Formats: sequence, structure tokens, C-alpha cells
Amino acid sequence: MPRYFIGIDVSTTASKALVVDEQGNVIATKSYPHELSTPRPLWSEQDPQEWWKATSAALRDLMKAVRAEDIAAIGLTGQMHGLTALDGAGNPLRPAILWNDQRTAQECAQITERMGAQRLWQVTGSRMVEGFTAPKMLWLGSHEPDVYKQIKRVLLPKDYVRFKLSGAYVTDVADGSGFGVMDVAKRTWSDEAIAACGFPKAWMPDLCESPEVCARVSEAAAAETGLKAGTPIVGGAGDQPAGGVGNGIVERDQVSLTVGTSGVAFASNTSYNPHPEGLLHTFCHAIPGTWFSMGVMLSAAGGMRWFHDALAGGMSYDELNQKVAGVPRGASGLIFAPYLTGERHPHFDSLARGAFVGLTLRHEMPHMARAVMEGVAFGMRDLLELLRGQGIKPTEAVVSGGAANSPIWRQILTDVMGIPLYTVNTAEGGALGAAILAAVGAGTFPDVPTACRAIVRKESYTYPDPKAVADYEHLYPIFRGVYGTLKGTFSALAGFEG
Repeated sequence: MPRYFIGIDVSTTASKALVVDEQGNVIATKSYPHELSTPRPLWSEQDPQEWWKATSAALRDLMKAVRAEDIAAIGLTGQMHGLTALDGAGNPLRPAILWNDQRTAQECAQITERMGAQRLWQVTGSRMVEGFTAPKMLWLGSHEPDVYKQIKRVLLPKDYVRFKLSGAYVTDVADGSGFGVMDVAKRTWSDEAIAACGFPKAWMPDLCESPEVCARVSEAAAAETGLKAGTPIVGGAGDQPAGGVGNGIVERDQVSLTVGTSGVAFASNTSYNPHPEGLLHTFCHAIPGTWFSMGVMLSAAGGMRWFHDALAGGMSYDELNQKVAGVPRGASGLIFAPYLTGERHPHFDSLARGAFVGLTLRHEMPHMARAVMEGVAFGMRDLLELLRGQGIKPTEAVVSGGAANSPIWRQILTDVMGIPLYTVNTAEGGALGAAILAAVGAGTFPDVPTACRAIVRKESYTYPDPKAVADYEHLYPIFRGVYGTLKGTFSALAGFEG
């Protein structure tokens, strides 16, 4: 009998479900969108019930392609850090506060002061940042006390979908790391960090490892989705560690560069090695007994989307790429600071802004477009250098996300990084990673690295041009100086905005 595995991805924009066979071939995939709400400046929210509505619809569609009794296991992934506050019956008390919500700067400072900055990132693997779950809980206590008093459980986005599938209050250690209150070295909740935040530990979900079976599909969910009651559900992982699995980044010195709406440099490690100044996120990986380090820039390919929509006059992306190819490296002395939505690593500055530096009368739209591509590449280089500073020594890296679809941008990235970049045989990323974790949990593979070696294959390579590498090595320190020069200006402009 065939054995299939489902991966569910609860992203910011949609819930997607895919089914793969034992060789990793995608049999079918379906997705339904979510609405994003931004009711106030810096706020970003979603209705958790939309995640379940979209997921259950996608699963019903998948069940038209395969038989429910042939599904051996289900894995979940999704947007990290989102706070889903539930009452005693498991009902959402308010819209979920998402990973890109920026309202909690004061709460982050409070937690850091209570625990001590260095102790905080030694235990939790990171500085406390606005996107994390824990400061959102403090914000609720201060600003919505009536909601806060009713909380009985808190879950991350994908884990709310797991709850709807099974009734289980569970998260995996990889996604759970992003709460900001785990003892990441010990792969368990930190009583010390939770005490610094001041909420009850009883609110927290149970923890499991990513390939571990931790729940089963309930009768009610089976009736709603077409799945078979009792189908095993594994822990899964947040979108970044699951994407690491989907890209085959499961052994030391392997690195992935994801240049999507945001940018992420991701590396696997066999030991817990947090950055000494907390300048990276170091979390539990989806492979038991391993960790990952991750650097994040908040606006990557999202910067090019902004440029295209605002300034490229209705031009297609293909046309824009052709024009960029005609512009010399360095965009004739023009640099772009890519901080359109603030920045996380390495600057930790929610007030940072985008900027073109070096504009002259000879610069035209194609120069600006190339500067955007190069500025994002330099931002990704900042992240790669943080990983290298932690002893990660990549000789190549996998590249994914929207930028990987542009040959000129892919070449710029390769030249700026100075190492070959390659793509893999699937663009499914986190959803495939979740399905791979399900396959391991079902016993089809003995462990995650073995599964990845069988399923994930390297495809096209882009190699650095030595002359371009030399040019960008000259430009990179100039780019590095831009943020320090403009930091005070960014803050002053933010103050003017009110």
C-alpha cells in the first residue's frame, strides 16, 4: 500500500497543505489565503479561526487526490512567534499578534532588565525582540487586562491548527524557542525566563521534538477535513527550521540564504553556541540534539517589491531585471540602505529606515533598482558574517525565496557572498520540511538527515565572478558605514512622525 505524508504550512499569507510520497514527490498541494489586519501603526494581527478555516479547506481538497487511510503522518510548520491567547475552551480571546508586530519595545526592555541582558541571551539564545511571543503577553497584561485575565492557554499559529486537528496543546522545541522563554540548551521551558515575564507557566503548551508523534487526528477534525481519525501528527517546526529541513540544512557548516519578503541566513550546529552579544537567534533545530543559528533582516525581496510597485511604473519584473543587467556593479556610486521596516540583525533598530545614498543627476530608475538588489545582498552578507563569526565555515549555500528567481539578483548575491550558491529540487520549503518530519515520525526514515539525503537534491549552481567579488569587497565596508552615519537621522525622523 502507498504511504503518503502531509505537510501543513500556516504562513502569514495563506494556509497550504501538500502531500508527498516516500520519495518526496509532491502528489498534490492546495492553499487558501488569510487576511492580515493592521489596525494601528506597528500592529499586525490575524484571526486564528481563519488559519483553521483555510487549513481544513486545503485538507479537504488534498483528500480528493489520495485516500485518507494511506496518510501515514502529518507535520506542521508556519509563521513563528505569533501569540494566540485562548480561553478554557480553547477559543481565541482576541486576534493573534503576529511575528512582524512591533508594539512591544517597552516590554522587551522590561524583560531584559528583569533577567539581565547577558543572562537572557545565554538562556534563551537571543536578545528579546518585539517579534517574540513573551513580550506580547506582557503587553496584553498592561493594555488589555480583561483579556489577560481570561487566558488559560497560549499557542503559536501552527499549534493552534494542531489543537483544532487533535485537541492537543503542544508545540515543538524548535518553534517553542521563539517564545523567548525556553532554556534552549536544555530544550525545555525556563522557569527563570517565565518568572521574569510574570505569567503562569501553566499557560504554556507541552514540548516535544520535531519528528516526535505528539497528537492524533480527532473524530471531529476527521469529519471536517476528510482525514482519518487517529492519523499521527508529529511536532513539526516553525517556518525557518522546517525550511532548513526542506532545503537539506541539517549538518554543521551547511547554510541557507532565504531572500523572501524578509531575509534569513540559517546554519545548523551540533552544539548550543549562542552569540556572545546575542546578535543572532540560536534555537533548537528540528533534529533532536541539534541547534541552529539564524540572522534575520526584516525587508529583503520585500524591498524590491516596494520599489517595483512604487517606482517602476508598471514594468514587469523580467523587464526590470533586464534593465538592471545593463547597470554596472555599484550602480555608479549609489548605495541602498534596505531598512524599510526597521532592522533586526545586526542592528536591532525598529526605527531604522531605507535610504538611497549617493544619488546624482546621472542616476536613473535602473540604477536605483540595482542599488536595491545590492543593498539587500549586503544586508544578507551582514548575516553571513555573523554566522562566520560563530565558527560556521560554509563553502557554498542554498539560496531560495523570490530573489532566487532572478538570474541577475542571484549572481549579485553570489558575488557579494563570495561563495557558490545553489538551488534545490523543490520550492516547497517549510511545507516539504514538515512532511519530511512526518515521514521520520512514521518510521519511513531513521532520522531527519537520512530523509533529507534521500529527498532533497542540489540543482543549479551560480558561481562567483572573481572581478565582481573584488568590486563588492571594496563596496561592502562603505555599505557597513551607512547605518552608523544615519542612525541618528532615522531616530529623529521617527520622532517627527510621532
